[in-house]
Amino acid sequence: MSKLFYPKLAADNIRKNAKTYVPYLITCIITVAMFYIIKSLSMNPGIQELAGAGFIQYMLYLGSWVVGIFAGIFLFYTNSFLMKRRKKEFGLFNILGMEKKHLSRVVGFETLYLAAISLVCGLVLGVLLDKAMYLLILKIMDAQVPLGFYLSGDSMLQTLALFGVIFLLIFLNSLRQIHLSKPIELLKGGNVGEKEPKTKWIMAVLGIVCLGIGYYIAVTSENPMAAIFNFFLAVILVIAGTYFLFCAGSIALLKLLRKNKRYYYKTNHFTAVSGMLYRMKQNAVGLANICILSTMVLVMVSATTSLMVGLEDVLNARYPNDITVYSAETDEQRNRQMEDTLQSVLQKNDLALTQDISYTYLSFAGLRVGDTFATDREANQAVLENINNLFFIPLEDYNRVTGENADLEDSQILLYSNRDQFEYPVLKVFDREYTIKERPDSFIGNGLLASNIASSHFIVVKDMGEIQELYRLQKEAYGEQASKIRFCRGIDVTGDEEAIVAAYQELQGSLEDMEFLGTVECRAQERSTFLSMYGGFFFLGIFLGSLFVMATILIIYYKQISEGYDDRQRYQIMQKVGMSRQEVRQSIHSQILTVFFLPLLTAGVHVAFAFPIVSRILAVLNLLNTGLFILCTVICFLVFAVLYAIIYSLTARTYTRIVSQ
Repeated sequence: MSKLFYPKLAADNIRKNAKTYVPYLITCIITVAMFYIIKSLSMNPGIQELAGAGFIQYMLYLGSWVVGIFAGIFLFYTNSFLMKRRKKEFGLFNILGMEKKHLSRVVGFETLYLAAISLVCGLVLGVLLDKAMYLLILKIMDAQVPLGFYLSGDSMLQTLALFGVIFLLIFLNSLRQIHLSKPIELLKGGNVGEKEPKTKWIMAVLGIVCLGIGYYIAVTSENPMAAIFNFFLAVILVIAGTYFLFCAGSIALLKLLRKNKRYYYKTNHFTAVSGMLYRMKQNAVGLANICILSTMVLVMVSATTSLMVGLEDVLNARYPNDITVYSAETDEQRNRQMEDTLQSVLQKNDLALTQDISYTYLSFAGLRVGDTFATDREANQAVLENINNLFFIPLEDYNRVTGENADLEDSQILLYSNRDQFEYPVLKVFDREYTIKERPDSFIGNGLLASNIASSHFIVVKDMGEIQELYRLQKEAYGEQASKIRFCRGIDVTGDEEAIVAAYQELQGSLEDMEFLGTVECRAQERSTFLSMYGGFFFLGIFLGSLFVMATILIIYYKQISEGYDDRQRYQIMQKVGMSRQEVRQSIHSQILTVFFLPLLTAGVHVAFAFPIVSRILAVLNLLNTGLFILCTVICFLVFAVLYAIIYSLTARTYTRIVSQ
């Protein structure tokens, strides 16, 4: 036998099965390219020169891990579709005299060809698109475009190593299936699951319970600190519940449709429901995968798009004024020196004031227990998710800044909460009780608390004497860790951002020279940092979203091909006994409406229940515009639904051609 027999046979097998191998090969090439691109970007020296470079590179590094892990799982999973279609062919070879060791050689050469083509073409495509993706990041972050071309040798080596291991594992798994199967099992490998599956009520109930708990956690998580941890717990429960429900619930649904005589005993419904029922055992996992991937795409893209579109809202929440000084000086003379320096810097840079606010405040943390805020150290370390910030301001300053004419008696307060609402009529802290007289709809912006992950309660007390007393009690409780009474001065000015940044830098230098205790912040100065951070989120969301959409397309395609070959003989028999081609198309359409759009509808339900907890996580990132997030989520779902329908329409044609042959 010629030494080239097995390599030629492997090449012929790939060519003859192009309908199944070409989409898989394209997916492998794109996955290799995407891993190289994100790995190369994380190592690109040009990224290091951007504002917020450390955060961007960290995000890209995490993204490369996500792509790598996903590539292994996804390519391993999609290869199972190929093996299912090839089992009958391998069984025939085995019966005609080809031993399993010979089949192993054929599979080895096939895997080698696929790996070589995927790696070579993937790396070439990755190198060509790497510059385009780098330019896209720079465009998102409004950075200057440098000349030159970056080629990452380390990224190439890591790509070769990762996908070399993935293809090796795929080959070993194929060998396992061939060597553990008897020839007759290989011949019937494409027809596994032909017995009517039993309704697994325990699994269905377990799926409902997992989804119910996951939904409950997502809807009831109020505290942003707890929301981040609870989100991942809810995700795990929803994923488990989705798999359980699709594996058990879809069978129960089809059996209920079969019991409905008016629905079932129609030509288009009868064939579709009966065919899907017998195959659902093996197809339920594919439907669940489509649902999970769709949910991931919708949540990821809608959240990152909201952050990018709402960047100005985020920036204004964190930096409510053009320039803000937070003074920790206890000497009023030092604060007056700071104000004189500020006025001098503004005049020097030809900046005119449009808004000027100043107030004294005291801020410290407390553990919320009902209507009481405990302030002992052990309590504050006990349950982190219940820690809240308390922000006190005297009534005189509040009225002056807001233009209000509020009035308070002893032990009365005004209360505004930025995240968790305080529903009690009385607030207790230390040994003092305050009756809430009024709850304002808004409050003086404080960027330091806006950036704090914990919920904050802004409290207006009667006078400065009350602030001093609270400071004394807080100092007794916290000792050296106690907060100081601070003074805030925030200004908005006319002028371009370059002039504002220049004034900020000059002010900061002058205050450092006078050894001023406090911090200075500038909204224009931090804009590029925020743009880099949220731009990194947005790029990663679109990048990974594209990867997951590609995965969804391939699963849908292989599901259609797999079902087409499974249904071809059944439809041929039905046509021989009188079923027309038009009735075949109607049956296919019925199948679409009955099961195929279930993943999309379920994904929509998942996104709806995930909305509250995701919005609270976005609030931690200072995106408080819930309306914007709703709009982005709805638009993303509609766009994805249209894309989903187009994908199915295209793949359904392949299905129709297969069953009509």
